[in-house]
Amino acid sequence: MKKVVVGLSGGVDSSVAAFLLKQQGYEVIGLFMKNWHDDSVTISKECPWLEDSNDALIVAEKLGIPFQTVDLSAQYKERIVDYMFREYEMGRTPNPDVLCNREIKFDVFMKIALDLGADFVATGHYCRKGEIRDNQGNVHYQLLAGKDPNKDQSYFLCQLSQQQLARTLFPIGELIKPEVRAIAAEHNLITAEKKDSQGLCFIGKVRLPDFLQQKLKPKRGDIVEVPASALHYHNGIPQFETKADELAYHSEKPDYKLQDGTVVGEHQGAHYFTIGQRKGLDVGGTKEPLFVIGTDVNSNIIYTGQGKSHPGLYRRTLFVKEDEVHWVRPDMALDPDQSLEVMARIRYRQPLQNAKLYKVEQGMYVDFDVKQSAITEGQFVAWYIGEELIGSGVIS
Repeated sequence: MKKVVVGLSGGVDSSVAAFLLKQQGYEVIGLFMKNWHDDSVTISKECPWLEDSNDALIVAEKLGIPFQTVDLSAQYKERIVDYMFREYEMGRTPNPDVLCNREIKFDVFMKIALDLGADFVATGHYCRKGEIRDNQGNVHYQLLAGKDPNKDQSYFLCQLSQQQLARTLFPIGELIKPEVRAIAAEHNLITAEKKDSQGLCFIGKVRLPDFLQQKLKPKRGDIVEVPASALHYHNGIPQFETKADELAYHSEKPDYKLQDGTVVGEHQGAHYFTIGQRKGLDVGGTKEPLFVIGTDVNSNIIYTGQGKSHPGLYRRTLFVKEDEVHWVRPDMALDPDQSLEVMARIRYRQPLQNAKLYKVEQGMYVDFDVKQSAITEGQFVAWYIGEELIGSGVIS
């Protein structure tokens, strides 16, 4: 009998994942990850992990499976929280959920599971795993979108490797959320009606500014409004000698200067803000709401523009540095000067967009058919062919 360790989070998805595996004849063990107990940084006044671990224990008892809690707080702080602070300090916006999957669930947690003699690790993610063989008989594992279009979580797993996928099961990937809740209710699982968790992966609800202010001290600076007309400084698009030159041009972020606009307010630290952000600016009196179109953490200035259609929010092309390019399917990796038509997204839940990958020595350009709003440094771009997520990278 194959042994599976399920990451029981205390939510309905992982509860049903464990139930289905037991039904399918696996030997199932439930493991709860405790990821936080650092008093120097408070995450939340509530203590969601205690309630979650109790719910996970009750589910394990109901299913008749062994259960234990593993404390991964030290690794979580080092690999996720410290990384987040460093990124925000540099004016980038990290994605802790993608990192948590790559660094914690499918690395630290997976190693613990394999040490317990597990053949597989299973999670309650809404995605699927496929397998194909090439002409040489080699197996390639596929990361496929979940059947529920409203819940597909493949994006959060965009940094997984073939080795990780080989040992992973996604039991609820073929189901939609209402079906998952119905299974939980039918079998009297305590989590059947429990709300989906919000906030940091496996930690709970967090007010990000409060969280960041504990390590990144507030620092008063100017909010500058840049009129749309200030961005029309290119008289037509120049002629390019190579495709790479053209892509480099379109991927350039505008370099705003104080004189490009008008000071309209004050903020408490440029590192608390991200491109496309609207909340927290506290500037009134504009015809349309202000959105962040640029941050300068060195000069501590935030540049803003009026309205969702401000040209400062949009770019057609982004770049991923060579050491940040990751192929879930290494057999499909591009060589320099090769290109590939794909669908891509730059954030969770964004509808997939038509794009083309262009590989150069220094990394990869992702060139969209249509300009994208709020392309943000530090976030992940993921690219797909059909339902399959084949690669990803950190936007630079």
